[in-house]
Amino acid sequence: MTDSTPPPPPPEQPQQPAGQPAGSASTNPNTMATIAHAVVVTGFLIPLIIWLVGKDQSQFTDTEGKKALNFGILVSIGYFASVILSVIPIIGWILSPILWLGTVVVALIFGIQGAMAANKGQAYKYPFNLNLVK
Repeated sequence: MTDSTPPPPPPEQPQQPAGQPAGSASTNPNTMATIAHAVVVTGFLIPLIIWLVGKDQSQFTDTEGKKALNFGILVSIGYFASVILSVIPIIGWILSPILWLGTVVVALIFGIQGAMAANKGQAYKYPFNLNLVK
């Protein structure tokens, strides 16, 4: 004969808030901070947008977004100085690519380190930074 007991109910699944797709960036507060650090090589505009969008979601995103934005401003200054140097004959033509390449390399290295730390939920401090946005 067969057992007439009903099967156990399925395990309770956490409910997704209304209006948010499953797996969205707002489910993990580290995601926005990770993205802000990862795109710092582009300058200040994308970290600014990410900080403005994510600053109200969590305190961690707010503080790490500010750090990434400040470093993005510093990177943008390096790019701008490289462009200014490029109009100076001979010396500027030599120094401009060196400054631009150095800025890209430094931004990539520190941006990746910051993104990895933020992804783990750890605060990251850039070795040198401007604190313009507080």
